[in-house]
Amino acid sequence: MRIATWNINGAKARLDGALTWLKETNPDVACFQEIKSSNEAFPAAFFEELGYHVAVHGQKGFNGVAVLSKRRFDEVVVRGLPGDDGDAHARYIEVVVPNGSGIVRIGNLYLPNGNPIGTDRFAYKLAWMRRFEARVRELLDLEEAFLLMGDYNVIPESADAKHPDAWREDALFQPETRAAYRALINLGLTDAVRACQPEAGVFTFWDYQAGAWQKDHGIRIDHILLSPQAADRLLGAGIDKFTRGWEKPSDHVPVWVELQDG
Repeated sequence: MRIATWNINGAKARLDGALTWLKETNPDVACFQEIKSSNEAFPAAFFEELGYHVAVHGQKGFNGVAVLSKRRFDEVVVRGLPGDDGDAHARYIEVVVPNGSGIVRIGNLYLPNGNPIGTDRFAYKLAWMRRFEARVRELLDLEEAFLLMGDYNVIPESADAKHPDAWREDALFQPETRAAYRALINLGLTDAVRACQPEAGVFTFWDYQAGAWQKDHGIRIDHILLSPQAADRLLGAGIDKFTRGWEKPSDHVPVWVELQDG
């Protein structure tokens, strides 16, 4: 079972690329972030024509997450991260899909950027991460296979940036941000890409500015974290870097895992 995540940076703007990628790589489940679309305006019909069921938690103009699954959803559990009824940002959706004789739960997230540091935006990022940790603890109590995947807007280690010093004043690389990410790992989750590709120089994002793509000035901020039960089924993980070289690309590239059916 191949499960992938991609911050596509606009569902309508990147529709052709998204469809091409789906046809070429054929994931069983694809999680999109930053769809920048309301539920009604999301181009679901194009994905349904490829055989996908679609679940969307959208927001007009920015944010927004969507899940595409070739397997009919057992359940769309939540739209919106629990813990703050006043948070109107569309940044989290959680679904359950069949996996062999069992199920797999998938949380698709678009974690706040948090810049600039020292502002309410950074405080919101850290508060969101605390709420996310609380949700992870709830999911671990279920003792089932789950994946938490998406754009985390976190550079976990210096090896996850071509030039880490360039990010010292950025919210993605602050000690508090990295500590909150480590707290998730320390609960018993597995970073799928790092488990399969431990070497430095593995990136998922290249800025549009200053020739970052051409110079390979990348960072790794898109992650797939696995519960122990999902990690036991891990067959492989990788990054579809080739999409960054396409015409009108997203600044992120897809990240994927292969899981053995349960």
